[in-house]
Amino acid sequence: MDADSWRWIWLAGAVFFALAEIAVPGTFFMLSFAVGAVVACVLAFGDVGVGVQWLAFVATTGVALGALVPIGRRINASPGITGVGATRFAGRRAVVLQEIPPGPHSTGLVRVEREEWRAESHDGAPIAAGTVVEVLRVDGTRLIVGPLRGSEEQP
Repeated sequence: MDADSWRWIWLAGAVFFALAEIAVPGTFFMLSFAVGAVVACVLAFGDVGVGVQWLAFVATTGVALGALVPIGRRINASPGITGVGATRFAGRRAVVLQEIPPGPHSTGLVRVEREEWRAESHDGAPIAAGTVVEVLRVDGTRLIVGPLRGSEEQP
């Protein structure tokens, strides 16, 4: 195969691997091969020898795998995040900043991570400021909170 053909082979390979990553997203595995093919394609258009193109493809793909795959795993393995938007707080701990008074739909203020939210008790019981609670669900713009699971008393 002549050197001119490798330009188009690497270009087709880069497109193939990029489309494969789009078809099976999440790990950045195929994207690593696309990056390697792009580097080899650039070298091929620069009239570099086929052996150097292959070496660059293998080396670049290896570096890209080492860099991109861990990022893909971190993105996909976000522990504790079960939803998107505000629903991501379900199951998280919160600290009551402003007492939640007794009664249905009575709200106080809680902090979840770095955000402050209006919150109400799931059973209408009062919850004192400083209490650590668990977010049970999101109801509109309020969090519904209750005692921590597996504990008799709230800390």
